[in-house]
Amino acid sequence: MKKIKVGLMGFGEIARHFYKQCLKDDLIDVVAISDIAQPDILCYLLLSETKNEIDVHLEGNYLISGNRKARIFQGSHPTQIPWDAFDVDFVLDSTRKFLYRKNMEAHLRSGAKRVILSTLPKDDIDRIAIMGVNDDSIRRTDKLISPGSSTTNAAALMIKTLDEAFGVEYAITTTIHSYTADQPLRNLAGENFRRSRSAVTNIIPNTSPTPDGVSKVMPEFRNKIIGSALNVPVHAGSLLDLTTIIEKDGLTMNDVHAAIEKKAKETPKIVSVAYDPIVSSDIFEDYHSAVYDRNATILLDNRMLKTITWYHTTLAMAVRIKEIIIKYVNLDKKGGLS
Repeated sequence: MKKIKVGLMGFGEIARHFYKQCLKDDLIDVVAISDIAQPDILCYLLLSETKNEIDVHLEGNYLISGNRKARIFQGSHPTQIPWDAFDVDFVLDSTRKFLYRKNMEAHLRSGAKRVILSTLPKDDIDRIAIMGVNDDSIRRTDKLISPGSSTTNAAALMIKTLDEAFGVEYAITTTIHSYTADQPLRNLAGENFRRSRSAVTNIIPNTSPTPDGVSKVMPEFRNKIIGSALNVPVHAGSLLDLTTIIEKDGLTMNDVHAAIEKKAKETPKIVSVAYDPIVSSDIFEDYHSAVYDRNATILLDNRMLKTITWYHTTLAMAVRIKEIIIKYVNLDKKGGLS
């Protein structure tokens, strides 16, 4: 199989996890990295996060691992990076700054064949493809792609599973989310009142794009799902508190457990079930998009259901992005539209 060449725009947590995932096999080569930070600091972060367990070092402007070489640029905009010089098949943009279609198209003009965001876009693009939910809808003609966000993945997987098994009338999502890199450690005036407060000393109410993201993937839930978020002072390990109104009468806890366990067996790399009473630190190395907490399920009057689903916000997304890239490459080999 010809190696897939990937360029990275932004070398934050998701991109670093993605890079490390690519070192585990010979399918994907990261050949170019664009970030405004100093290359030696980027290499330092990569090594420190893995406790020097990977063989990576810096030679000039190249990140080297074995026979793999990635050129590092200090570009700040998609138009500044010569992706065509590296024959890049995919660009992964994880900056969270270029979320509009016109930004993604700039990567195409710079030579990328396809562009993948690490989160949800701000307007319409070719495809939002969530593994285990609608990944069978992808087409060879897709050029601008999003794998959703980590919370959207967890929510879509849970809602789809429950809807297929029992029917879901309405859903409310509450994301209990680890603090993010754009939050200040101490109070610092920003564009948003609450997000100007210290991330490490506060629970901070926040808005959530998840309901809109789920509705785009599953249009039947438009105007049937709402949600919000709470950013909390933990550095990793998030959860989705999902409340659903179920159509089926006489629903039991065993019914719910069985439906999600079935989904986990069908998609073992994407969904798993936690039988132990876990907490957020227990999923620091977990790559599943949804870890169903079997002990935390609550059912009222056989119709109102509350479930808790854990996920790692950056590692899980990196793994899903790699899977989506491979899925598109396999689709190209088959030919046709799909």
